[in-house]
Amino acid sequence: MNNKVLIAVVGPTAIGKTALGILLAKHFDTEIISADSRQFFREMKIGTAVPPDEELKAVRHHFIQHKSILDPYSVGDFEKEALTLLDSLFQEKDVMVMVGGSGLYVDAVIHGLDEFPEVEPKIRESLNQELQEKGLEHLQKELKSRDPEYYKRVDLDNPHRLIRALEVSIAANRPYSSFLTQNKPERPFKHLYVGIEAPREVIYERINARVDQMMEMGLLEEVNRLHPHKNLNALQTVGYKELFEYLDGHCSLDVAVSEIKKNTRHFAKRQLTWLRKNDNILWIDHKTNSKQVLKKIDEQIKVMNHAQR
Repeated sequence: MNNKVLIAVVGPTAIGKTALGILLAKHFDTEIISADSRQFFREMKIGTAVPPDEELKAVRHHFIQHKSILDPYSVGDFEKEALTLLDSLFQEKDVMVMVGGSGLYVDAVIHGLDEFPEVEPKIRESLNQELQEKGLEHLQKELKSRDPEYYKRVDLDNPHRLIRALEVSIAANRPYSSFLTQNKPERPFKHLYVGIEAPREVIYERINARVDQMMEMGLLEEVNRLHPHKNLNALQTVGYKELFEYLDGHCSLDVAVSEIKKNTRHFAKRQLTWLRKNDNILWIDHKTNSKQVLKKIDEQIKVMNHAQR
């Protein structure tokens, strides 16, 4: 399978990754693997910007709304399932396309995950309880104490990442960061990262417009239906937690929507920070026309195949 190529379409939220993924999948007569960890859950359609039905039907998509928020599902689960699917699809396809806003999930498929110790469920339950009772800042301080190195690198506003780092540190009695230096496995396919870039003001305009569109599509009603489950990990995310604050009477609707826009902009900045650590991304300006995009990518794949000979 060393002549097979996985193209990973990456970039900040609302930049146009879905459209580029569909363009590439049609060009290479192939299918799309979604690596957007928020779009896995079928109850969260509007707030995670799941592509409309006509786009999902245009090209076969995998890993979109295939889980419930009640199902435990980790990046490790996704890595295993995505690799199994790729192994099968690469029997017939020379190119596969992966589209993702979740850098960790994209990198897990391409480079593999580090091996971590088993964690007893009661450790995670205890940390989740601490989050509910003492807040995010308490977990941040605990991580700073246990693993100052990872504290400097992690997204401190993401409770999933904090809890994961803490539960591993507690279970192993050593810092989470000490597990991040292991040798990664070789994959039986080549990969090409394709990133979409745009000026910051363009990204922010698109984010603001998308949030307004989500509200018009019924995001508040979707969040209201999920309110009984507001403490689940899957719902500790932008677009949901702000509207839970409104529904609980802690702020006005206008303030909640404004917070969604602000926090989504911060999320986009964190995505870009993650991507800038990768020197192997083929960056394409968001205004580049389809013909030029396909030409650049075709040329890059030819170079990769030629280098292998």
